Amino acid sequence: MASALKNLSVYDENNVPDASEMKLGIVVADWNAHITHVLYQGCVEPLLKHGASEENIFTVQVPGSFELTSGARILNGQQSLDAVICLGCVIKGETSHDEYINMAVAQGLTHLGLTTGRPHIFGLVTTNNEQQALDRAGGKHGNKGVEAAVTAIRMVHLKKAPVTGKEKRSIGF
Repeated sequence: MASALKNLSVYDENNVPDASEMKLGIVVADWNAHITHVLYQGCVEPLLKHGASEENIFTVQVPGSFELTSGARILNGQQSLDAVICLGCVIKGETSHDEYINMAVAQGLTHLGLTTGRPHIFGLVTTNNEQQALDRAGGKHGNKGVEAAVTAIRMVHLKKAPVTGKEKRSIGF
C-alpha cells in the first residue's frame, strides 16, 4: 500500500511483540541528514516503547544510502544481532541515480537477510522530491522509521516463535 494511503506511524500496538530480549542494529545514512535523523528518532522510540533496552540497540552512520548494506554487513560482523534496520533517503534528481541506489539497497538487504538468517529491514524513503520525503519523515504520512522498527520487532519474533500450525488466525480472506 502506498504511504500516501496509510500513515507510516500508525500501527496496532497490541500486535507488536515484546522486544526486551532483542539485540537490534540501526544503520543510518548521513546523506539527507535532516530527513534520515528524523527517521532514526522515529525508529528508536517504538523500539524502546516495546521493551528494547538502549544497551541492546547498536547504531552506526554511513555516508549515504548506497552504503547502508555495507554498514549493515560491518555491524553484523561486530555484534550478534537479531535484526538490522537500515534508514536512508533517496530523492529523485535530474538523473536516474535514484533507481540504481534504490535497487542496490533493496537487493543488498535481501541478500544479507537470506545469507545471515537475520531480518534486514528496508527503511529507505524513496521519493520524487524533498517534500514527499519530509511527509514520510514525521510529516503528513507519518514516519517510515516507526514502520521499520515495528517491522523489525515483528520479524525477529517470527523467527524466534515456533510455528505449530495450531494457530487459527484470520489474515483477511
